[in-house]
Amino acid sequence: MTLADYGWTDVLAQTFAPYAAQGLEPARVVCELRRKFYAVQTEEGEVLAECGGGFFHTARRPDQFPVVGDWVAVKKRRGEPRADLYAVLPRTTKFSRRAAGSEEIEQIVAANIDTVFLVSGLDQNYNPKRIQRFLVAAKESGAEPVILLNKSDLCDDAAQVLKEIETLVPGVPVYMTSAVTRKGLKALGAKYVRPGRTLAFIGSSGVGKSSLINALVRDEALPVGEVREKDSKGRHTTTRRELVMTPSGALVIDTPGMRELQLWGVEEGVDEAFEDVAAVALRCRFTNCTHGNEPGCAVREALKSGELSPLRVESYKKLKAEQAASLPPPKKPGALANKPSRQRNAEHAKPFRHRFYDDE
Repeated sequence: MTLADYGWTDVLAQTFAPYAAQGLEPARVVCELRRKFYAVQTEEGEVLAECGGGFFHTARRPDQFPVVGDWVAVKKRRGEPRADLYAVLPRTTKFSRRAAGSEEIEQIVAANIDTVFLVSGLDQNYNPKRIQRFLVAAKESGAEPVILLNKSDLCDDAAQVLKEIETLVPGVPVYMTSAVTRKGLKALGAKYVRPGRTLAFIGSSGVGKSSLINALVRDEALPVGEVREKDSKGRHTTTRRELVMTPSGALVIDTPGMRELQLWGVEEGVDEAFEDVAAVALRCRFTNCTHGNEPGCAVREALKSGELSPLRVESYKKLKAEQAASLPPPKKPGALANKPSRQRNAEHAKPFRHRFYDDE
């Protein structure tokens, strides 16, 4: 395998030029291990990389540390299959969420993705609103979102469910899939599983992400497990993020299941996922209209005329309210003038003490 097989391009080579001048070589993160260790793919093969001391002194935020899919600059150690990791190249796309806990911290799930598959199981785990929520994060990531309604062999009214989801997420590709019967896999493979493309599978625990990947790879490359019969929830057979190569040459990222997705920085993602509602909202009399009781609300008028779907408007309003609640309260002009700017504070902030956040 060469780096070109892992997505290396001439554009990346130009970006990497300053690091090459320092005697470093490019590599791609294929697996996140514990603490500060990563499995990375170099031109000569896979090695174990470790963030050096200088990296910890310069990193100010957790999103500055490597994640699966990142391109990094490393220097191999002489006489051993290990390397020191010095820098992370700028990301073209990233799928993020708010990390668990009370702190406002961005957790990047995967980076440099071309297509993100949002997987939902058609068993007791099926939740249309959760699908819309994941779609918002996918739109914000910059990657192409595709919805996979998996375990179609367990659903008696699959055609009705497909119609419902296509109505809730207009313009987004939706596929019925089954790792058991292999339904939908041929279409996925023909359109998305192509050499050099990076695909990420994201969804709740137990929806069948690893099973789908194994079916596409045609190998038991990833461990799978049964779900609980009571609620169809999984048991976290995938415990770490990992990038694997398919026989077709496509790169696939498997991620641990998420019991919840707390959105992070989705200002544009909400409007992109609900483009029809956002376009009508621009016609409202007030720019800060909540589409409740305000006069001149174009969204309410569109609901009355049938132009907009009540379910989509309800989800849009909920996500917009959540987005507004996550923003810091505005400060008075005097307070802003007497305090250092955010950028200055960030420059003098203490280095971030790296820790890993377990998926819920």
